[in-house]
Amino acid sequence: MDELRYLAMFVVCAPLLAAITIGLLNKYISRDATNWLACGLMACSFVASLYILIGSLTGHFVTWDNTIYLWGQSGTLEIPVGFLIDRLTAVMITVVTFVSLTVHIYSIGYMHDDNGYQRFFCYISLFTFSMLMLVMANNFVQLFFGWEAVGLLSYLLIGFWYEKDSANFAALKAFLVNRVGDLGFILGIAAVYMYFNTLQYNAVFAQVPTFITQQPTSTMTFICVCLFIGAMAKSAQVPLHVWLPDSMEGPTPISALIHAATMVTAGVYMVARMSPLFEYSEVTLTIITIIGSITCVFMGILAIVQSDIKRIIAYSTLSQLGYMVVALGVSAYAAGLFHLITHAFFKALLFLGAGSVILAMHHEQDIFKMGNLKKYLPLTAAAMLIGTLAIIGFPGMSGFFSKDLIIEAAKNSSLPGASIAYYATLLGVFITSLYSFRLLFVAFMTQEKMSDAAKEHLHESPSVIIVPLVLLAIPSIIIGMLLINGVLDNFFQDAIFVLPEHNVISEFRHHEYHGIVHMFLHGFASWIFLLLVLGFITAWIFYVKYPNLPQRLQQHSKWLAKILGAKYGFDLLNEIIIVPGTKKLGRFFWGTGDVKTIDAFVNGTASTIGKSAGALRSMQTGYLYQYIFIMIAGLVACLIWTLYL
Repeated sequence: MDELRYLAMFVVCAPLLAAITIGLLNKYISRDATNWLACGLMACSFVASLYILIGSLTGHFVTWDNTIYLWGQSGTLEIPVGFLIDRLTAVMITVVTFVSLTVHIYSIGYMHDDNGYQRFFCYISLFTFSMLMLVMANNFVQLFFGWEAVGLLSYLLIGFWYEKDSANFAALKAFLVNRVGDLGFILGIAAVYMYFNTLQYNAVFAQVPTFITQQPTSTMTFICVCLFIGAMAKSAQVPLHVWLPDSMEGPTPISALIHAATMVTAGVYMVARMSPLFEYSEVTLTIITIIGSITCVFMGILAIVQSDIKRIIAYSTLSQLGYMVVALGVSAYAAGLFHLITHAFFKALLFLGAGSVILAMHHEQDIFKMGNLKKYLPLTAAAMLIGTLAIIGFPGMSGFFSKDLIIEAAKNSSLPGASIAYYATLLGVFITSLYSFRLLFVAFMTQEKMSDAAKEHLHESPSVIIVPLVLLAIPSIIIGMLLINGVLDNFFQDAIFVLPEHNVISEFRHHEYHGIVHMFLHGFASWIFLLLVLGFITAWIFYVKYPNLPQRLQQHSKWLAKILGAKYGFDLLNEIIIVPGTKKLGRFFWGTGDVKTIDAFVNGTASTIGKSAGALRSMQTGYLYQYIFIMIAGLVACLIWTLYL
C-alpha cells in the first residue's frame, strides 16, 4: 500500500509543483522552460494515473482509503487530507490527466503569441490539481476544497483576458452562479455531519442502512437535494446553466478543459460517488431525472440557432450533461460515468478542433463566415468529423455505446420520471445530429464565404496543435468498445451502490446485451439510428440543399426565433428580476441589519463607554481636598444606607 500512497501523492503533487514553480518564477523562466515544466510534470502525473488504473484492473491494487495527514480539528470534528483510491477514482484521474496533458501540449501552439503565457500554464496546472484533489478525496471537506478550487480557477481562466469587459462579466457570472449552487452543497455537507457525526465517506455510507430505519425519508431527501443543488451549478443544469455558454470568453484550451474533463463533470462524479445516499431518496432521483431531461432537450435546441462555433459546442456540452444526469436519476450511475468518460475525449476533440479553425481564421468564430474549410484544413476537418460521429452516437464510435446505454436505462427504469427521460433522450439524438452536422456542413463543406485575402493565409495548424487532436481522436473512436463490457460487468462495484430494484444496468446485461458485435449491428436497426439519420438529412436539406430555408422559417416564426434568441429568457430573468432583487435585498440587510442594528449596537456601546469615561475623567482634577470630600461623602452615604435602609 505504500506504493499506492506514493503514487497518489505524486499524481496530485506533480501539477501543483508545476503551478507553484511557474507562478513564482514566471518572470525568470523562458517559455521553453515553462513548456517542459508544465507538460513534463503533467505527463508524469498521467503515467502515474495510468499505472494506478492498470493496477486496479489487474488486481495489483485494491481499494485504498487512507489519511495522509490531519489538517485541522475542532472538538470531535476532524478535517483530514486523505485519498480514496478505487476503480472509479483510477478511471477519473486517468481521464483528467490525459485530457489535461493534451490541452497543455495544444496550448503551446494556441497561446504562443499571448503575453500571459506563463500565467496561463500556471492556472491550468493548478486547475488540474484542484480537480484531482476533488476526485481523489475520501471526505466531504476535501471534496469541498477541490469543489471551490475548481470554481476559483474557472473564474481566473474564463476571465484570463481581463482587458475585455465581456471576459470579466462572464467570469463573474460563472463565479456567482456557482456560489448559489455551493450554498446548497455546503448545507448538504453540514446536514451530513449533523446526522452522521463524521465527514468520512465510508463512515457515512456505513451508517446509511441504520439511518434509513431511524429517520424519516424527508431527512435523506433534504440532504440529497442540497447536494444536488451544488451539482446543478457545477454541471450546469437548468436553471443554473447560464454561466457555461458565457465561459467561451476564455481561451479555447480552457473551454476544452472545463467542458471535457474537469469542472462540469464534477457534479456528475459527486452524485455517482454519493450513490449510497441518493439511492434512498426516490424524490431526489425523480428531480434529477426531470432536470436532466429538460437540459438534454432544451439546451440542445439552443445549439441549433447559434452561429459562434464555440457556443454551438458549449450548448452541446449542456445537452450531453443532461444525458449524464438522466442516467444518475434512473440509478444507472455506471452509464452516466461511462458517458462522462467517452464525452471527455470527443468533446475535448471538438473544442480543440474548433480552436484550430479559429486560429486559421484569425479568430473569426462565426461559422457562416467560413465554408469549405476541408480544402484548407484537411486534418482538422477529419478530427471534427470523428468528434461529430462520436457525439451523435454513430454505431461503433465511443458515444454510441455510452449514449445507447443511457437511453436503454431510461427505457427499462421504473422510477418516476423515467418515461419522460426516455423520450427526451430519444429526441436528444435527433437534436444532437442536427446541430452537429449543421456545424460540420456550414463550416467545412458548403460554399466558401471568406475573403480572398483570408484564403491566402489559410493553412493547416502546426503539429503542436494537430498531435493533441490525433491523441484525442483515437479514444474518441475506440474507448466505448473497450469499456462497455467492464461497465456492464459492474466495474465500479466498489464505488457505486444501487438498490436491486433500481439496477437497470444489470437487467440490460442479462436480457438485452449479447456482445459488442450484436450491439453494433443492432445499432443500425434501432429507432436511435433512424433519428440520427433524420437529423443528418434535416441538416443537409436546411444548410446544404436549400441554405435560404432557415431564414424563411425564421421570418414566418419570429416569436420562436425571439424566444430562442433570448435563450428562453433565463439571462433576461437574471438581469431584470434576480440581480436587481438580490441587490435590493442585500442593501436592506446591509442598511437594516449591519448599519442600523450591528453597527449601531457596537458603535453605541463604544460611544456610551467613551462618554462615561470622559465624565469620570473630568472628576480626576488632582486636587487633594476634592478627593477627601468625595471620600467623606461616600462614607456618609454608606452609613446612611446601613442605618436606615
